Amino acid sequence: MNGSLPGTRRLLITWAILMGLTLVTMLSARLGGDARFQALPLWSAALLLATTGFKVHRVLMVYLNLRVSTPAWKGLFTAMTLATLTIIGAGYLMARFTG
Repeated sequence: MNGSLPGTRRLLITWAILMGLTLVTMLSARLGGDARFQALPLWSAALLLATTGFKVHRVLMVYLNLRVSTPAWKGLFTAMTLATLTIIGAGYLMARFTG
């Protein structure tokens, strides 16, 4: 097997981590039968953005196999991810504190 391809074990471990973080995200968003439309607490929104950023990083590095690419590609995708999360976070803060 080629050393640059992710192995089955790595893929399964990454999948399990992503599923666990999805559960953390769902719990922090307080999903349930009695959920009402209301703004998330600041800690919950921060946790959601942090877990989302980590999940995106894992997908990029493991499933898209960017871990074996050049630093320029890794940096580009990391910068785009951080920019997206920053825009989402800024939008949340603006809506939370101006509305």
